[in-house]
Amino acid sequence: MKSETIKYALQERAIPLKKRKGFFNLRQTWPLHVFLLPSVVLLLIFSYTPMVGFAIGFQDFKPWLGLFGSPFVGLKHFRFMFHDPTALQVIWNTLIIAVFKIIAGALAPFTFALLLNEVRAVIFKRIIQSLVYLPHFISWVILGGILTDLLSTNGMINQLLLWMGLDRIFFLGSGNWYRFTLVVSDVWKDFGFGTIIYLAAMAGINPNMYEAADIDGANNWQKTIHITIPAVIPIAIVIVTLSLGNILNAGFDQVFNTYNPLVYPKGDIIDTYVYRIGLQQGSYSFATAVGFFKSIIGFILIATTYKLASKYANYRIF
Repeated sequence: MKSETIKYALQERAIPLKKRKGFFNLRQTWPLHVFLLPSVVLLLIFSYTPMVGFAIGFQDFKPWLGLFGSPFVGLKHFRFMFHDPTALQVIWNTLIIAVFKIIAGALAPFTFALLLNEVRAVIFKRIIQSLVYLPHFISWVILGGILTDLLSTNGMINQLLLWMGLDRIFFLGSGNWYRFTLVVSDVWKDFGFGTIIYLAAMAGINPNMYEAADIDGANNWQKTIHITIPAVIPIAIVIVTLSLGNILNAGFDQVFNTYNPLVYPKGDIIDTYVYRIGLQQGSYSFATAVGFFKSIIGFILIATTYKLASKYANYRIF
């Protein structure tokens, strides 16, 4: 009798479980589908519908003929892209700037979070954390104007260099200095956000590990090396690997608001190049071909880095 009761109870529990596994069981999940519907509609309108425009890259597009009336030329613009020295230089510039941004943008918040984690004065720690996080909320339109004033030949930075007996530096007019300025200003703007992520990871470390290290006579440096850093490394791997997917996005807003013709040879990136030749010079087909090439490479990199994050840091979205 007892076994029959248990069997009946298990069958009763199995029925709703089986229902929950049904993907199209709209009677139970329709509120979730309705909640998701606006996001899906916006995604279709603004992300997937414009993809039809990629056909322009395979045409000699004429605005007065339209998308369906312009002549088809196949891979003409793609072949020209790989033979155009300017386009190749732009791709090279994008890779250099993006790689240095990824490296510096990973090391700066990681190091600062380790240092801030050792601060025991809670109020002072929160003030510093808020101050370094503040630039993240400032638009590059505003920061671009600030940097232009600070780094001009008569700006505050060059006046300070002259006061120290050094020569002026043309930060926004010399290619190599411009790249350096892009990397440093990007790290300054966003490393506060990364610091919060690492501090959150450090807050999740079991305090018993530090107590055990204190009993063993470990100092702060030894606890950082053997406890804190190993605990934060998985988060660092996730951040770095996922950022590799954006290696062809060197920061359009930042470059657009600070660059000028003097730094085109070393400061022009894919996004600004596409903007300039597409909207300003009217080379719509070639600009679309360059943008399409960037999108394909970006998709491959995002898929690859997601696999790396899943393999080495056990990070999965689905």
